[in-house]
Order: sequence, then structure tokens, then C-alpha cells
Amino acid sequence: MPESDAIHGIEGRDLRAQVLIVDDEPEHADVMADALRKPGHVCTIVNSVPAAIDELRAGAFDVIVTDLRMPNSAGANAVAPGGADAGLRVLENVRKLQPNAETIMVTAHGDVATARAAFKHGVYDFIEKPLDLSVFRELVTRAAETVLLRHESERTGLGPGELVQHEGFEGIIAGSEAMRRILRTVKAIAPSSLPVLVTGESGTGKELIAQAIHRNGPRGQVKGGGRFVALNCAAEAESLLEDQLFGHVKGAFTNAERDREGVFEYASGGTLFLDEIGDMPLKMQAKLLRVLETGEVVRLGSNEPRKTDVRLVSATNQDLSKMVAEGSFRGDLFFRINGATVAIPPLRERREDIPRIVRHAVARFAEQFNKGLPTPDITDAAIMRLTSCAWPGNVRQLLNVVQNMVVTAMGESDGGPVVLDVKHIPDSVRSDDAPEGEGDSPVSGGGLAGTSLEQIEKRAIRETLRLTAGNREQAAQLLGIGERTLYRKLREYGLR
Repeated sequence: MPESDAIHGIEGRDLRAQVLIVDDEPEHADVMADALRKPGHVCTIVNSVPAAIDELRAGAFDVIVTDLRMPNSAGANAVAPGGADAGLRVLENVRKLQPNAETIMVTAHGDVATARAAFKHGVYDFIEKPLDLSVFRELVTRAAETVLLRHESERTGLGPGELVQHEGFEGIIAGSEAMRRILRTVKAIAPSSLPVLVTGESGTGKELIAQAIHRNGPRGQVKGGGRFVALNCAAEAESLLEDQLFGHVKGAFTNAERDREGVFEYASGGTLFLDEIGDMPLKMQAKLLRVLETGEVVRLGSNEPRKTDVRLVSATNQDLSKMVAEGSFRGDLFFRINGATVAIPPLRERREDIPRIVRHAVARFAEQFNKGLPTPDITDAAIMRLTSCAWPGNVRQLLNVVQNMVVTAMGESDGGPVVLDVKHIPDSVRSDDAPEGEGDSPVSGGGLAGTSLEQIEKRAIRETLRLTAGNREQAAQLLGIGERTLYRKLREYGLR
């Protein structure tokens, strides 16, 4: 499987596989390709074994569909007369050149000996001619799902199906390598009792990561469920923050009519998430440090210590080490809360996640604002425009924009299909707000003066493939060239 995933949609199971069809009968190959393109698979057709080997060397595929016997495709190196072993030779080369792909054999000659040889070479399944196209589509989709599960398991360290179904990672879209690394880190540190510091700009999803740490650790898996409790340290005045953290006893202050436990007691046995801890006043930092050192809280108005047992996850959008040097954050507290660090990149540094996030959000908001209409679709042009924006507010800002688009488009509907397009993107969100070199053009970064045309073209192809998550059909459309031209350029420039 290539670095730029050919299969999309961890969320929503939107499988769009790259499929290589090998058949010496062009009409039959076209029928299979047409059947697979309807659900969105991207198909490449070749009519000979040598051409198939060339594609396997130059391209990247998820599923290979090959005829077993191709008498018009024997080639100079054929072993069996009439190309009887053609499909098996394709299988052998798939195993050598693209071991993560799955192969489906099409045959009208399903004899036992051939089946044994094919399964020895790792064929996924057989389908006999004449094809039932609905069965054929389902078979290719299942093979694509197998590739997806294997690929995600290998790259994230998660077991098969975990990331696809988001068990323990609900709400997190992890298509980019940066986010996959974060999920691997979460999976590694969750079982421990280490305090965790989550860093990142506002809107990047720090609380979602904190929840994932809780759910994947023993405190989130206790029968009945240990609590996950969140408190924003920047949202309260200092006196109210102390009360929220540690609680109070009856009569501690005016209107304190009964005892109330703070979040440390309420979260005992679970996880306490302190958001924006960098905004906590120094006086409160000292009190927090003592609680972390002793495992005891003292409610306001009381002298009696109370035991508490929480796993602490903190978050900040500030540079705490710099604040420690400036004296605005306690160094001893910084070292206490920073047992492990998870740094979330801003959305502009993981743009390949944006199409997934958008499609997931469209479905979610459409369900939320359901007016009896089907889930809206969204055009590639709108996806690309959203992908090219700067998003200073990160995922939070993107979700707000998508929500606005869904509400607007569904409000315009006369009951027919709803399609979100560029016109539905609010005027306040423009790709020209992006940092220099990150505008509408798929070519990003730096000036082009002195750069050869070949280098510019190669960069354009590479960046467009990144933005389309490896979908070569979409990339060709965006670049304004044919698919065959794009394939030729990929081979010419040695791109994968």
C-alpha cells in the first residue's frame, strides 16, 4: 500500500480502491471496470501480462483482478502454451512487487489443480465467468476492506478493525501519518499511570486525545466506567477555580449551603483533564502541585484532607517551557504534569486529513439537522477549496464552516438531492488567507524562479496526489490531464 492511501475513509467506510484489471479481452475488461467505477473504485486496464508487470512496478494498487487464461497475452516468456498460466504469472509478480495488494482470479476453468496453485500464490478469491457484476463488485470491495484493515493495523500498531471502527478513538480522524503517530503514542501510554501533557493550537482536538487516553487505559475500562472529567482552567476566576478543583464545605463562604466535592474528588478512580493549564494563576499552581504530590485535597472551609486518585491529563496551547523560563509557570509543576507529551499538529500541517474530516462532518451534521433529506454530497471542487484554506482555528473552525454549509444547502433544497459546492463556503473563508505558498494551487511552498519546468511539474503532481489522498483519477482531473498521461508522468518521474 502506498504512503498516500489509495483507499479512503476510515470514517464512513468510503472505500475507493485502486484496481488493476488484467484481461486480454478489452471488451470484457471494460465491462468489469465500468462495474467497479460505479461505487467509486479507480480502475487501470491492461491487456497483457507484460503490461501488467509494468503497471505493478510503476503504480500502486489495492486489488488486482486478473483473468486466469489469456491466450492473446502469452508473451515471449510464457511457460504454458496459449497463456494458460498467465493469471498465475500475474499472481507471482503481485506477491513480489505489491505484497500488500489482494488478487482476484477470473476464470471459466475452475479446475482443482489451478485453484491449488493460485491459493499457494496467495489469491484472495475466484469468480467464474459469466460474471454476476453485483457479486463481482462485492468481492472487490471485500478485498479492498481486507487491504485497508491490514494496512491500518501495520501503520498504527492497532489491532485489525480498531481504527476503522474507532473503538477507543471516537471522533478522531487519523488518515495522515502525523495523526497515526499520535494514536500509536496514545496506545502506548494509555495503560500506564503517567501524567500526560497534550500540546497544540486551539481547536486541534486536545480534549479528544485526552478522552482517547482515558478510554484506552485501565481507568476507562473499569466495569461501570471510571469517569472522565474536564475543567477549563482559563474559564474561571481564581476563587471559583479553587472551588471547582477542590470543592467546599457548608458555610465556607456566602451561599455555600451544603458540602460540594470538587473535580479531584468527583473524578477519583478516573481521569481528570485540565484544559489550558498554562492560564492557571501561580498561587493555584502551588496548590495543584501539593495535591499531585500528596494525593489529597482539602475542601474550602475545611482542614480535613481527603484522599483522591486521578490520572491527570493536562493541555495547553502555550509553550510551558518558555513560561517556566519567564517565571509565569512553576518549573516543579511543569515536570510533575509532563510525564509524557502528545503534540498535536495544526490542521495546515496535516491537510490530507481535511477531506476525511469534511465528509465525516457533512454526514454528522446532516443527521443532526435531518429534514427528511438524504445525506448531502460534496463536490471535489469544494473539498479542494477547503483543503487549501489556512484554518487558523484548526478543526474547530473547519467543523463550524461545514456545519454552516450543510445548513445553508439543506435550507435551499426543494426536496431533491443536496450537493455542497464552492458557493456554499462562507465568504469569510478564503484560500487566499493561507500562508504564502499555500493557496489554491496544488503546488505549495516557496518561489519558483530558477526552478526547472520538470521540477515544477513533478512537484505539482506530487502535491496534487497528496491532496487527493493518492486518488489518481481525481488528481488527473485537477491537473487538467488525462489519466494515461498522469500514469506516464508517474513512471517517467519515478513517483509512487
